[in-house]
Parts: sequence; structure tokens; C-alpha cells
Amino acid sequence: MKVIMRVRRVKVLMSFVILGLLVAVLFHYWTSSAPTVIHSQKRLNSTIEKLLEHNEQLKNSDNIIPYHLKETTARNECVCKGDAWHVNVPFGHLFFLWVDAEELQNAFRASELEEIKRRRQQEYKKFLRRSQTAANLLIVAAANIPLQYPTQGVEVRPKKSILIPGLGLILKSRKVYSVSLTASMGTFDVTALVDEVSRRGEGKMHITLSSPLLSALNRQLQFITYTNTIFHPNTADIVQFRTEGFQAAFTIKIRHEMIPKLYDPGPTGPKGEYNISTFVTIATKTFLRYDKLKDLIDSIRQFYPTVTIVIADDSEHPKPVTGPYIEHYIMPYKKGWFAGRNLAVSQVTTKYVLWVDDDFIFTSKTRLEKMVDVLEHTSLDLVGGAVREVTGYTATYRNIISSEKGGEDGDCLHIRRGFYHALEGFPNCVVTDAVVNFFMARTDKVQQVGFDPLLARVAHLEFFVDGLGVLHIGSCDDVIVNHASKIKGMLPWGQSETDKSYSKLRYINYSNNLNGLYYFKNHFKCLTSNA
Repeated sequence: MKVIMRVRRVKVLMSFVILGLLVAVLFHYWTSSAPTVIHSQKRLNSTIEKLLEHNEQLKNSDNIIPYHLKETTARNECVCKGDAWHVNVPFGHLFFLWVDAEELQNAFRASELEEIKRRRQQEYKKFLRRSQTAANLLIVAAANIPLQYPTQGVEVRPKKSILIPGLGLILKSRKVYSVSLTASMGTFDVTALVDEVSRRGEGKMHITLSSPLLSALNRQLQFITYTNTIFHPNTADIVQFRTEGFQAAFTIKIRHEMIPKLYDPGPTGPKGEYNISTFVTIATKTFLRYDKLKDLIDSIRQFYPTVTIVIADDSEHPKPVTGPYIEHYIMPYKKGWFAGRNLAVSQVTTKYVLWVDDDFIFTSKTRLEKMVDVLEHTSLDLVGGAVREVTGYTATYRNIISSEKGGEDGDCLHIRRGFYHALEGFPNCVVTDAVVNFFMARTDKVQQVGFDPLLARVAHLEFFVDGLGVLHIGSCDDVIVNHASKIKGMLPWGQSETDKSYSKLRYINYSNNLNGLYYFKNHFKCLTSNA
């Protein structure tokens, strides 16, 4: 009887292995292919309203002309729609990459949805007020007007002054030439006086210049200054530029200079090689699995004996993890996956941080020098590697992420497998939007995006969604880390008490929690994905 039971167990185990190998081969095949501020905002809003009225008049001037929409015309709002076809076979989603679509509001009960919508819309309006300035406004210059002015690229520090470049007037002969400039958050002046030019309003928000000589007026325009008078750390002023019969508008950005955050990696080696210990800190998060963590540390030390390892640990009964160049930080029990990542990354003092899971194993192919080289010589902020499973399948998890504008109900989030293009100068590397959970990144950029602590036990792509538009990401499939086998820990008869405790808390369906975050926090109404 015991022999029969053993034979059955072996058969089940072999079935898992064969299925894993089959899935790995198929995956490999497919993946190849304050009052003052409020006051200033009111002034800006007034100016914006006037401009919008002007634009609306332009837009409506030809509205009597009929038109016909093409069938392929772009929509003003996204539609939550996936692929209509499905193949209803076991493991069908693994073999046929159809696109699923999810209505994210379904994460909530009907009785609570309206109140959640109200709160979300309220917060979204606040976000728009914070994030959008006059620089976001579309301003269309009418064709063939005689006014010459800068359309972009004019910037001033808060409460400072600049010369406005590019101002001019090109006009046919007349007795007197006159222009005026009007601002909302600053004043105009001149740094030099030109003969035969009359000036009114120096040091005011409205200045007028006039002259019988066009050449003299244009010369005076070269000395016009703008001084910001109403403080805001990052906004824009809309300047109205007028002459008789013509009007234009342009923006002057008002913002502090971005302060650099630089890291000193120390001198390179005699042949220009990198001292990884001064460039990189390795960060990980652990929960219960001290045996896996020990294997990870031992493998790191085989290749990088002096690199600092930062460990965030939210186990209920934490065990000491000691050794040279190890920092072990204890968290409250079950504080969570992303909370731990925040803690670990917050303690990194090197230019780059390498993120690894606690069940990874370094090998001779885990070449951190390659990742450093990519980040040092490109504009990338983050570069992922590849994770080799026990089946032999190597995962890079490359995904393209995009958002599509929607209406009041929210926007659409789209996630697709793939990448944009090869990374020039680095074979085996591409540019993408999301990578596998083994990556090296600029420390300050990861800290800027951060990890949402509400994502307690399961999360990955959520970090890259939050980083969309902030992180420039690449992936190199020739920097490989091994993944410790999970088969034994997943089989009931192969589980230790630690495995059982870990699985009980780790493998839970959190889809409603994730969808709820996408819905409220990110203002999405729909998620489509084949990832």
C-alpha cells in the first residue's frame, strides 16, 4: 500500500514538472516575438476663461460646415472592451493570449459605489488643481499675425526677473506703432531705453510701448523684462501680447530649479571597472522564509562579498540576520510587501538599488556590472534582468503600459506584453514599461515613485503603473538570477510548517483590493491586459 501511494505521488509530481516544462516552452516562444496663492490662481483662472472664450469663438466660426466621421476615427472616451473570443479549455489563458477587460468599479458593493464615486471625483478635481497649470493650456496662435513672440521655453525663478526673448512686430507702414503686454503674476520693465519710444506702465502688470519708428520699437522690445511678484514654486503666467487689431498669448513658466541629488561612487578601477560596492545596494523583503534568505545571502557573497544588503522583515517572530554589510530592519507583523519595499529602499545610500526577492539565487550570470553599465551610459532609470525558473524557463516579464483618456467615470489602463525597441549599444537589452521582479534602478527615482503600502501581500505591476511617465525602463535578458524551486513548498506532503504559514498568508485572491486601488487612487474605470 505504501509503495502504491509513493508511486502515485511520483506520478503527480512528474505531471507538475511536465506541465511546467510545456508552459515554459510555449511562454518562451510567445515572449520572443496660502491666500496669496489662491489669489494668484483666481487671476490665472480669469485669464484662462478669456482665452477659452476666444478659442471657443474660433472653434465655432466654422461649425455650420457639415462633416463625416470616418469609421476608424478616434474616440473622445475609452471603452472597456477585451477580446470577444475565448477558448474554453483547461489552462486556455496560458496558451491563447486573449485580452481580458475588467470593470474596476465591480470591486465595490453596489450600496457603497455611489459614495466612493463621489469621494473619488472630489479627490480627482483636487489632483487636477494641483497638477495642472497654465502651461497645460492649449494656445493656438492665429496664422499670419504681425506679432512675434516665444511659444515655449521661457522660464523664470519665483520672485526673480528675466529678459523676454523673441518679442517683435512685423507690420506694414503706419504713423504710430504700438504694442502692449499684460501679465497676471508679474510685472514688466525695461533694462535699456530706446530713443523715440514712449513707455507707459513700467514696473506694472501692464506695459505699453509706442513709436513712430518700427525699428526703434523692435529694438526696445529686446530689453523687456518680466519679474515674478506672486510666489508659487511651480506654475506659469499667461502673457497677453497685443497690437491694434491683433492679440497673442504665451506662457512664462515660474518654477524653482530642480536641485540635483548626486551620489559619489568613488574612483573606478585602473581599467575603468566599477566598484559595485560603492555603486549598488541590494534590497529585499522577507517574511518567514529565513532558509531562502540565507541561500540568497550566501549566493550574493560568493560574487559580491562587500555589497551592502538591506533586509526588511515583517515576520511575527523575527530571527536575527547578521553578518558583514547586512542591515536587518524589523517591521510590525504582516505590515506588508510594499511597505517593506519602502522601508528597504529608504535606507539605501548608494546611487543604485538592486531589488531581489528573498528566494532568488545569484549565479555567474547575475552580472550587476552590466546593469550598472546600462544605467551609467543611457537615460534609463531602471533596468530589469531575467529570472530563471527551476524548469529552465527564463522570464523577463516585459510589458507595455498605457492609459487612455475616459470621461467622468475614469480612464482606461492597458497592459500588453512586449517592448518598444532595442536599446542601442547594448545587445540583449530593450526599452519597455515594466519588468520582472529583479531590477536595478536609480535610488532617487524609485524613492520618488514609491511603493503603495496598501498593497500588503500581492503586487508587482502596480509599482510600474504608478511610475508611468516618471520612470524610463529597460530590460536585459542576459543578466540572470535563479529562482529557488517552489514545487516542494506547494505540494501538501512537501510543505514544512513555515511553508504552510507562508502560503496561508501569501496565496490569497487580492484582485478586488487591487482593482479598488486602480479605480479610486489612479482614477481608472477599466483595466485591459494580456499580461
